[in-house]
Amino acid sequence: MNNRNLKVVLTVLLVSATYFMHGVEAQSAKPNVLFIAIDDLRPELGCYGAPQVKSPNIDQLAAEAIVFNRAYCNVPVCGASRASLLTGILPTKTRFVDYLAKAEVDVPNAQTLPGVFKEAGYTCISNGKIFHYNKDAQDKSWSQKPWMPDVSHRASFDPASTQELTKSGNGRVYEAPEVEDSVYPDYKIAKKTISDLQRFKVSGEPFFLACGFFRPHMPFYAPKKYWDLYKRDAIEIAQNRYRPENAPDALKGSGEFRTYTFGTYTPNTDEFHKMMRHGYYACVSYVDQLVGEVLSELENLGLEENTIVVIWGDHGWHLGEHEFWGKHNTLHNALQVPLIVKVPGKAQGQHTQALVESVDIYPTLCDLANVPAPDYIMGESFKSILDDPNQHFRDAVYARFKVADAIVSQDFNYSLYENGEEMLYNLKLDPEENMNVVSEATYDKLLEEMRNALKAKQNQAVNYK
Repeated sequence: MNNRNLKVVLTVLLVSATYFMHGVEAQSAKPNVLFIAIDDLRPELGCYGAPQVKSPNIDQLAAEAIVFNRAYCNVPVCGASRASLLTGILPTKTRFVDYLAKAEVDVPNAQTLPGVFKEAGYTCISNGKIFHYNKDAQDKSWSQKPWMPDVSHRASFDPASTQELTKSGNGRVYEAPEVEDSVYPDYKIAKKTISDLQRFKVSGEPFFLACGFFRPHMPFYAPKKYWDLYKRDAIEIAQNRYRPENAPDALKGSGEFRTYTFGTYTPNTDEFHKMMRHGYYACVSYVDQLVGEVLSELENLGLEENTIVVIWGDHGWHLGEHEFWGKHNTLHNALQVPLIVKVPGKAQGQHTQALVESVDIYPTLCDLANVPAPDYIMGESFKSILDDPNQHFRDAVYARFKVADAIVSQDFNYSLYENGEEMLYNLKLDPEENMNVVSEATYDKLLEEMRNALKAKQNQAVNYK
């Protein structure tokens, strides 16, 4: 072999080795995680069959991901729901009770979801609202101090909004000023997240990047152009504006909306319902735009090929059904959450009816990234669903709020209150939960099964030490 041929052979071998090593690196590279939490977002999105709502960017992600049609929070209130998910531990009567809940207080020895990724060599960043309290478990969870914009989520840019204040110090529940997207805090959260993505592109370090948006949490403040996406007269409002028949006295709605003023609107009127839905939808569309900007940058930087994307709402939200506004009970609208998961190499553009609960997200992300999860966490990995969305996962999911524990199965929602009152709704025949059928003899056997399922979950929840 002459020198020229030898040189060609060596060059081919070198190129082959280089491609092989790059292939090994690609296969062994730690997958990144982009976790997007959206406050008070119920499955009121185009991809969930809500044609009234303009959510093109989240809908586009859904077309490339798995959409969980039956995902549920474990506590229908922000602070407790987030602490539960981020520790993988279920709530009890004394743990993760309300919005004041802190992981470092309720479960001080627990490892957090970002914390286990941090220990595995990831750079873990928190932008906006992830834990309810920014400083909660911060040292063991994040690689740097959690970042929050210097503008409150209640910041107003319409003088009329603050002319009258409630005892809580809140102004009007809605505003639609002609301002740029950039004035409200969620824009700043999106831009900080985009900046972090750009930094990670340069550094090449594996990341767990959490981005928490405030809207559509009240007050419904968003630039006018998002309100203009909707015609007020065309907005459809709830048709079941009455208490469920035979509902126990213990069933209550949230009083949070009454900590704001209503301008010229009067609660329980059609006009009020249309205004509140209009405001909620406008805020959803505003956040959808910001989510789209973050996802576009992820794609533009070439990071999406190795990044797991999760969009999660921290709990459900009543939009006037039963004259309830907000969360804070165990009815279906307060418990069901949007959950959209995109994993490179997994199924795309499909919906699953598998029952999952928020604590399942922790072990699933660990499973997908091959990061060891603590053996005490109470969720289960749904990684297999991402390969086969049609498979069965759970028989039922568990949730509780203060004085009520609930079990939701494929067709039923059962609640037991501390005073002994019960609710049972047939979600197949009565999806709007207008009739409590707990006293009907037809359901006696089913009722006993739901009670037993609830006891099993309660026992699991109290088992954490």
